[in-house]
Amino acid sequence: MLIVVSYDVQNDRRRTRLAHALKDFGQRVQYSVFEARLKAEQLDTLRQRIETLIDPAEDKVRVYRLCAECSEQVEIRGHGAVTEDPEVYVL
Repeated sequence: MLIVVSYDVQNDRRRTRLAHALKDFGQRVQYSVFEARLKAEQLDTLRQRIETLIDPAEDKVRVYRLCAECSEQVEIRGHGAVTEDPEVYVL
């Protein structure tokens, strides 16, 4: 499923740590927005990781799950592309 994560984190250190963690799951498409193609268990891991990195009293993180039909209808204006499934080769 296509996951979109957006965030507003006040503290520079927490924001940087969160961005680095999100890079482990997907790719940055805007300054504070990431897209990732994840399975359910990967999404659970992502949620747990986010919880350890933010201060819920100060920070805002939104995780959007887009169904297959919805992810096919994403529109992009300007340059960029919707995140694709990574190609994996197992030898």
